[in-house]
Amino acid sequence: MSQLIPCLPDDTVNNLYPPPAFPIEVRHFLADWIESQRWDDFVLEKVEMESQARALLEQTISMLQTMAQQNSNVVDRMKLMAISRNMTRFQQQPLQFGVMVRDILRKERVLLSTVKSFLTKNICYQQYPNRESSFLNLQDVDHLVLKVLQLQEVRKQKHQLQEDLNWERQNFEGLRCERGRLRFTAVMLCLVVTYLKYYGLSGTSSDLVGVNGKLRQELMLIGEPVPELQERLGKLLQVLIQSSLVVEKQPPQVIKTQSKFSTTVRYLLGEKVAPGKPVMLKAQIINEIQARNLAVVPADNVGELINNSAILEHNTATKSTCATFRNMSIKKIKRADRKGSESVTEEKFALLFSAEITITGCDTPYRIQMISLPVVVIVHGSQDNNALATIIWDCAFSEPDRMPFVVPERVPWRMMYSTLNSKFTSEVQTQHGLDHYNQHFLAQKIFDKPDFAEDYSNMMVSWAQFNKEVLPGRPFTFWQWFEGVMELTKKHLKTYWSEGLIFGFIGKQHLHLILKDRPNGTFLLRFSDSEIGGITIAYVSASESKKSRTFNLSPKEILRSVALGTASVTSAT
Repeated sequence: MSQLIPCLPDDTVNNLYPPPAFPIEVRHFLADWIESQRWDDFVLEKVEMESQARALLEQTISMLQTMAQQNSNVVDRMKLMAISRNMTRFQQQPLQFGVMVRDILRKERVLLSTVKSFLTKNICYQQYPNRESSFLNLQDVDHLVLKVLQLQEVRKQKHQLQEDLNWERQNFEGLRCERGRLRFTAVMLCLVVTYLKYYGLSGTSSDLVGVNGKLRQELMLIGEPVPELQERLGKLLQVLIQSSLVVEKQPPQVIKTQSKFSTTVRYLLGEKVAPGKPVMLKAQIINEIQARNLAVVPADNVGELINNSAILEHNTATKSTCATFRNMSIKKIKRADRKGSESVTEEKFALLFSAEITITGCDTPYRIQMISLPVVVIVHGSQDNNALATIIWDCAFSEPDRMPFVVPERVPWRMMYSTLNSKFTSEVQTQHGLDHYNQHFLAQKIFDKPDFAEDYSNMMVSWAQFNKEVLPGRPFTFWQWFEGVMELTKKHLKTYWSEGLIFGFIGKQHLHLILKDRPNGTFLLRFSDSEIGGITIAYVSASESKKSRTFNLSPKEILRSVALGTASVTSAT
């Protein structure tokens, strides 16, 4: 078979040894071992043969890996390792592997039988009258087989070469013209690489405009017009000009109507702006649907913005070109029809900044525009908490290149915990973050699983669990409770928290476990479960039966005790 294979057409070899499943290298390197096994016994219906098939599969993979390690040829070694990895896909269906090898060996026998039968009838009887003597000269027979197959292959190659020659003759003129275009493209690519090396990857937008202009000049110097490249450079210049408007100072992401705020927009190609009439930027407020369709539909204003225009000014000292919108405010807002249980604090808007600008060296003005980060518009301070939850979810879990302003409905708990920890430390302004016990307690609280002791990391937490559904038995959501804890800690307990004196986030079961067997007077501070922004004192004291047990002072009891204590001190003095 090894002598026959080199003369077979590629299609025949690929059909006999399918590269994805059983490439020819396996047959070559494991030939003796494969032929010594009992493959004919395998049938897909014989489930009891599965263990035997799996054993042969594992032997095959192991032998391939061993041969790969012992092979000094790097190409063969890498090929054998890749084949051994690919064959692991049969581990779920080892019987399929056994049947496949069985069929391959059967096809080999049929192929050999067909060729030898043909030669026996057409050659052997003519040259060897004695049948026994013909079979004694099997080497001559094999030689003739190879000659016949080689002749067929040569004829096939000749036919293919003739077809290739005809095709080359027909396309020669077209290829000669295309060669000139390819040479020009190569020159352009060399110029681009040269400019990139000169300016570096940190080049400014102005540098990129210069590169574009140089390439356009090179096109003009070459006699033969290349409209495709001219159009491409024009589009790249347009994208660069329109993409150079950025919001340098974002507006507040929670904006209360009638409240004043400011924002700054910067144009990165300020030094390229044509002199003359100042560029006036306009700001308007748009909703989420409008933000998604800015490229195709002009956006209408869905709210009334006060002080919504500013002039683009160039600062020679800082070499920056900015427009600052001062004392802006939203007088009124037009909300879209809400779907389902969506609240006004879940509706996202954005500020759209736009202008017409002319660049030096360009004949026509360009319309430039950019939107801010999403904002939530509220009309009352009581909405601030829920609006902030919407913004936190958007900032923490949105994808970089998303469609405005799409966010996932669910995220893994590990991402949620990381967000809560970052928000807590930045809001309280402390280096003492949430520890493992705090994380586990918060997970138990948001998932309502106080007895769950396993790892929560990959469990999915939804927006509804975060700030839509109230906690069981409470009139507030998880975020409302957590935000209250942050406010309490920031205003009154920052020092104690930073020094590790407040355990804070701990459940009652864990609390009793910690205080068990502690001496009377031992106490622990934790954040209240039942009240927003409250703290509870758990302490060990003797009960009526004179046995130590754990007592809890609620936030109201603490305030009452503090008031009584203050009154006693006052009367004593």
